[in-house]
Amino acid sequence: MGHWIIVPVVLPAVMGAFTVLVLRNNLGLSRVFSTAATVMLLAVALALLVGATRNGPEIYFLGNWPAPFGIVLGLDRLSALMVALTAFLALVVQLYAIGTGWDGRGRHFHALWQFQLMGVCGAFLTADAFNLFVFFEVLLIASYGLMIHAGGRDRLKAGVQYVAYNLVGSTLFLFALATIYSVTGTLNMADLAVKLPQLPAGDFALIRVAGVMLLMVFAIKGALVPLHFWLPATYAQAPGPVSALFAVMTKVGAYAVIRCFTLFFPADLPATGALFADLLLPAALLSLAVGSLGVLGAKDLPRLAAFGAITSMGTLFVAVAQFTPQATAAALYYAIHSTLAAGALFLVADLVVARRGTGNLLRALPVMPQHGLIAALFMATAIAVAGMPPLSGFLGKLLVLDATRGASMVLIWSAILLSSLITILGMARAGSTLFWKAHAAEGSLPPHPAQPLAFVAVFALLAGLGTLTLAAGPVTGWLAETARQLHDPAAFIAANKLGAP
Repeated sequence: MGHWIIVPVVLPAVMGAFTVLVLRNNLGLSRVFSTAATVMLLAVALALLVGATRNGPEIYFLGNWPAPFGIVLGLDRLSALMVALTAFLALVVQLYAIGTGWDGRGRHFHALWQFQLMGVCGAFLTADAFNLFVFFEVLLIASYGLMIHAGGRDRLKAGVQYVAYNLVGSTLFLFALATIYSVTGTLNMADLAVKLPQLPAGDFALIRVAGVMLLMVFAIKGALVPLHFWLPATYAQAPGPVSALFAVMTKVGAYAVIRCFTLFFPADLPATGALFADLLLPAALLSLAVGSLGVLGAKDLPRLAAFGAITSMGTLFVAVAQFTPQATAAALYYAIHSTLAAGALFLVADLVVARRGTGNLLRALPVMPQHGLIAALFMATAIAVAGMPPLSGFLGKLLVLDATRGASMVLIWSAILLSSLITILGMARAGSTLFWKAHAAEGSLPPHPAQPLAFVAVFALLAGLGTLTLAAGPVTGWLAETARQLHDPAAFIAANKLGAP
């Protein structure tokens, strides 16, 4: 794919800078240029996805410096998939933000949006551990700006908490990278995959410590219990479209675990063995429990959606923790589903809050404008998040259950099925308060603009879920080959041309 590999990083970076420097006082032009850039990003992402499928792994050497000395970007099926998923979600949610006017309630929304896309796409494409840290910081800075967009005391307080947790993660990340570099002399991912199996036994303890610190960093990004405390308040207080985009940010943590712990920290590495699986699985099961109970006990709709995101990450990490090709394929299918489902639920929550004036689930209010349509959208997204048929969440959980047959099968299956039941009860409780009991409430709510573009955005995400359901056969086949390549990374390592002049 040549220079196209770097476009998902350069395009939003240039557009973000252009928007700040030239268009910052013109909302109309900012919308046009930013949306056009996101459309172009999606087109390039789809082209990269086709190229990765046809050509196998490719490495882009920045400045033509050879690996492991220069900065490299890596394109394979996994990175191309995640960039395409990010671009699709970003375009849909950006249209929602324009349709509801959220982008005009604060300054520099579209510039921050583009810088956020730069950081996320860079994290998915980098093939160097240090530059993964760099892109984490880029997306952290941009996401903080988006999170406090339009201001407010509660939003600012949640933003400070969000930054504090992620700064702890950044510090741990630097410590882990410094430890790995001191032992191996490299941070290129492919080079690490070559050197770590050759380490003498005397370095095993240091590498285990570094690996655990990396896992903690990625667990923070993925909101894995007990490192999830930043997520409920952050996602509940952030603007609705920002929370919807953040649905893909937790997947950055899951992506990093899949990438690093199949490439250079595999389960058969002599220094670590099954250590990371043993740590990851209990945390994933706890995430299922905490997330589902949070959904059941949530007092407002945005917070319910935030706990739904934690539940989905628990299910995803249960599959990831198996570190087998079948389970990885199931995890990737569920990652696609949960990203679209969580994004849709956050948008529906924003529609409800805008029309009711509150997301409170403890008391019923009169029928809201566009009551029937929003009720139908909420039901569809609730089915998706809970993993009920006929949408892709049901198929995703079946894939995860099938991939976790083994010694811990009873515990894992019980946790997934019980959390699904609790999530269904929580969604039913919320829907009853918001829509059923509203018919009995006295008074009336003020009228609200129709905002057709906002509804188009929600329908687009639901259409994505429907497509994922109908195309489950070919999609799972494609993902199975993706997982096979991840667990047999010889082609990715060879594409780095290590030691070549």
